[in-house]
Amino acid sequence: MNEDEPTGGFPQGDRATRERGENGLNDQTQRRIGNHLRALYDSVVQQPIPDRFRDLIARLEDEQPKPDDPTEA
Repeated sequence: MNEDEPTGGFPQGDRATRERGENGLNDQTQRRIGNHLRALYDSVVQQPIPDRFRDLIARLEDEQPKPDDPTEA
């Protein structure tokens, strides 16, 4: 051990990232999980909308009354 290390054995600069938060995970672990989740959800968002969903949306939009249609008022 040298003068830069506290009695707990962690170097001064690393101590904050190694301490656990309220949820039991340290900052580095939380960041790693966050990065993986972002990558996963980004790949889902980039996928094309299935044809059956596009057809459903189109049918629902066609069924909605138009504000300028006097028969629907």
